[in-house]
Amino acid sequence: MSELKLKGTIKLIGEKQTFDSGFQKVEFVVTTEDQYPQDVKFEIVQDKCDDFLKYNKVGKKVEVSFNVRGNEYKEKYYVSLQAWKVFGSTETATTTESAPAQDEPVDDLPF
Repeated sequence: MSELKLKGTIKLIGEKQTFDSGFQKVEFVVTTEDQYPQDVKFEIVQDKCDDFLKYNKVGKKVEVSFNVRGNEYKEKYYVSLQAWKVFGSTETATTTESAPAQDEPVDDLPF
């Protein structure tokens, strides 16, 4: 599977959860900066939790590298986006949108 990345702004950071087994995770939400913004929930696990909480705050622009994880439990299927690297985005916001080239079709549908 190729490397998956998403850029956006941190909207929400949940509390660190620690389970009886010693497993720990933090869930967080990133809002994309697309034409139709999406709120995407990620989780970060184990030893990366403390560093994530130390260096990231709500409102920070970030780029998230992540893996898609899936599992089956009692004949139901679940998917999670597991972040493994979160760092400040170097992309600067632009105030003007570029127009599509004349040869490119305009696709403004949200799906």
